[in-house]
Amino acid sequence: MDYFDNDDLNEFFTEYNYTGYEGQVVAGEVPLCKKSDVHQFGAAFLPAFYYTNFLLSLVGNGLVLCIIYRYEKLSTVTNIFLLNLVISDLIFASSLPFWAVYHKSEWIFGRGLCKLVGGCYSIGFNSSILFLTLMTFDRYLAVVYAISAAQSRRKAYAFASSAVIWVLSILASIKDIVFHDVMNSGDGLLCEMTGYHQIFLTKWELTGYYQQFFLFFLVPLVIVLYCYIRITIRIMIMSTRMTEKCRAVKLIFIIIFTFFICWTPYNVVILLKAIKMSFGEQNDCSNALDYALYVTRNFAYLYCCISPVFYTFLGKKFQNHFLKLLSKRIPCLKIDAAMLSTTSKTTSIKSPNTDY
Repeated sequence: MDYFDNDDLNEFFTEYNYTGYEGQVVAGEVPLCKKSDVHQFGAAFLPAFYYTNFLLSLVGNGLVLCIIYRYEKLSTVTNIFLLNLVISDLIFASSLPFWAVYHKSEWIFGRGLCKLVGGCYSIGFNSSILFLTLMTFDRYLAVVYAISAAQSRRKAYAFASSAVIWVLSILASIKDIVFHDVMNSGDGLLCEMTGYHQIFLTKWELTGYYQQFFLFFLVPLVIVLYCYIRITIRIMIMSTRMTEKCRAVKLIFIIIFTFFICWTPYNVVILLKAIKMSFGEQNDCSNALDYALYVTRNFAYLYCCISPVFYTFLGKKFQNHFLKLLSKRIPCLKIDAAMLSTTSKTTSIKSPNTDY
């Protein structure tokens, strides 16, 4: 996790000639950049945001799990994918309280948790976007190729696809698990990529930036856009009810717009940082990209934490389940739940997210 960017690590290496392990020495001059303003901004702004995201994720994903357990089970491909998305988001969210404390002071949790939390953050973050992409592709198959895909969309397909996503996410996160370690900056303990020569770490950091932009943003974005465009065309051709057409297209627009707004700014900043590291001046100590990374990254984090809730409650079926759940606690909602149940049964056109 890049709380302290490459320039910050250069500062520590220059002042202390230390990489985190006794006996390992990094020689050579490196640029010295002061980032105290950026660190103060992060300490003031990020902890509250991380705690809020953690609580939203815990409540929202817990609610989705409750609905799946009580009303849905793992009877469909969609529910299997949704369960995996919830798990990935909870894994990611579990790292946020640790990073909140870290930003506020220093790393106080030891070396083992440094690696574990860094790994959970990376695995959860990577798998979340991949599962969202997989769910979009599955909706595309179910709507555009409804008849031919019915035979292939079985539980075995869902479990195999989910396993592939987890393997890819873990492989992409190995560097974060291996390289994250505790280092002493002189002012406190840090949990960063350390323990190896700075040139080696910089190359891996650069690889991580390009990996994030291309594998975990550009490819998913292209797939999401293509699938929902094809779904929209299919709905406009096949649907006979104008109200259902409008509702389905509106939901698709909301999904694409939210995905784009939350993920694009962060990944553009990631790409700019990668370009700066690759081709920029080594003595450039400007803070603009550091501030931008702090702000835009949190929009991506927010989307990760709320995506299962967002995708779930766009569909009428899960709205109905939610009202049923509430009606057991709030009697006045029983009528509304019954009305929604009747409406969903008489709906003849299935939107791309009805199963969610």
